[in-house]
This record gives sequence, C-alpha cells and structure tokens, in this order.
Amino acid sequence: MYTPPMYREYEACTICPRNCGINRNGGKRGLCGEDASLRVAWAGLHFGEEPPITGTGGSGTVFITGCNLRCKFCQNWQISQDGMGLAVTEAGFAEICLELQRSGAENVNIVTGSHAIPAIAAGLRHAKNVGLSVPILWNSSAYECPEALALLDGVVSVWLPDLKTLNPELAANVFHARDYPKAAKKAIRFMADRAPLALTPPDDALPSGRITSGVILRHLVLPNRLADTELVLEWFAEHLAGKALLSLMTQYTPVRESPHAKGIDAFPDRLMTPKEADRLQGLLEDYGISDGFYQELVEDTSWLPDFVRPQPFSSALAKPIWHWRDGFIGREG
Repeated sequence: MYTPPMYREYEACTICPRNCGINRNGGKRGLCGEDASLRVAWAGLHFGEEPPITGTGGSGTVFITGCNLRCKFCQNWQISQDGMGLAVTEAGFAEICLELQRSGAENVNIVTGSHAIPAIAAGLRHAKNVGLSVPILWNSSAYECPEALALLDGVVSVWLPDLKTLNPELAANVFHARDYPKAAKKAIRFMADRAPLALTPPDDALPSGRITSGVILRHLVLPNRLADTELVLEWFAEHLAGKALLSLMTQYTPVRESPHAKGIDAFPDRLMTPKEADRLQGLLEDYGISDGFYQELVEDTSWLPDFVRPQPFSSALAKPIWHWRDGFIGREG
C-alpha cells in the first residue's frame, strides 16, 4: 500500500485560507477533501487555453484531485468535489510531467493544486532534476496563501489565477468562502510581484508569442451578474494594467449533472446572452482594458468534460496522455 510522504505543512494544515487545522499526514482529510496523498485525475495536451499558453503543441495540463473551494457550478466537479483520481508518488508525478514534455507540450500546466502545494512543489522539483525543461504554469482559483505559494518559488514561472468575484456575499453563497475576495487579491498581487510579464516575439505560427513569465488573470462572467464583473475589471485596471494580461471568459454553463449544483440563487440557470456579451465589450472599453483575451460567446454545452472517460474532452480540444484509471494512454510498458 502506498504511503505518502509527510510534509510539516500538513500536520495542522494551514496551506490555504480555510485554515482547517486538520492533520493530513495522519490520514485525515481537510476541507479540500484530501489527506497528504497527491492525487491526479487526468493529464494531456489541451488546445483550448489562451494562445500564448496553448502555443502550437498544446498546454500540458495536469488536473489535481480535490479543491479548497466548493463552487456550486464547478465544471470539473467529478475531480474537485467527488474525489475522482489516483494517488501518485513524487516520481510518478514527475514522470507524468516528463511524458507531457516528450509528447510536445509547450508547458506543464498544474490545474487546481492549491490544497496540495507542498507535494506538488516536491514533485515538480523532482521533475526538473530529471529533465523537465518546459515552463511550469500554476492554474488556480487564487484562494491561496502567499506563504504557501512561496513554496513554488523557482519552480513556477507563469501564473493563471482566477478572480471569481470581489463580492463577499456572492463568494459566501456560491463558493462557500466569504473571505475569497480578500484572499484572492492578496494572492494575485503576490504572483504579479513574483513574475514580470514576458512573451517571446510573435511569429507566423504564433502571432501572440509564447508566455514565459507573468500573470494571466482569468475571470468567468456569470449570467445576470455583470455588476460583479465590473468590480473585477475596475480592480484589474487599477492594480494590474500593464503588469498582467486579462482573460475574460464567457463559458459559464449550468452543470445540472453535478449533485453539488443545488440552491444557486445568485444567478439564472442559463448561459450568458448576446446582450450581456455586448455589455461586456462596453465595460472593457470603459476601463481601457485592451491587453488580453476575450472568449467569444458560444451557445454550446457539448464541451463539458467527463473525467470518467480517458478522453474527457472532444478530440479537437485535447489529447489524453494519462488517466486516473488507465494510466498512460497508448504507451507500452
């Protein structure tokens, strides 16, 4: 039976702003749903990230099991809240990262690892010691503590935090974290201070260039909540303009299959409307934000992932490399 390594930060866990104080080294699970084991759900080449991240080879995404937020509309609820995933050793995690690199990944993109920073940092350092050379990206909710993020110094070069909301009432209702706005702003400032924005020169294959350092701040626009998005845009314009890129996403989709998507009374059970998308464009102009990315509105829900399958996404969107149940896909031995 696999015994995970012990990290002093897990003794009475204060890795994230939850500060639940659980002894995860003793096998108990924190509010993130995880003990000291590092569990992974899926890894593969993803072609749906922002152009400087996707590049031409795809982003080497690694989806971590568990999450320290309880977002009612989480599109990855199978792994973030229902525990789908497999415990891996430090060497096993490193091998997943190396296989992504061998498969042509532009980078290694760690998705939702806030609750497992000590184990992930150790795994990434191991990977770098045995040959991982592509940039490492940290893709998170930003519900994090700078003291924990500091464990990733010298490892992560690009940060992809969400800024979900600056409204404490919405955060309490939908994310079960009233302190989310305060914690996220502090974490994002930490990231921006650590990583000056840098991209490679554009070329014919990739007019945007590739990001090698910096922050891309993501914000998912919620239907009927454009006033909350305006707060985010105002904060970005004041604190991050010229220091980071903004990625505004319109892909909110009701996840009716999730048993956790109950009692969302903060916004309607629908996609965004074209009228809301037009208003969004106006807000970007109002705040003078032009550096970044805007996701065009697509009225389609077929892209929602299913991590039961080795290929959770469409074949056009992703190429599977490793799956929690099947291991490495198409690799002998």
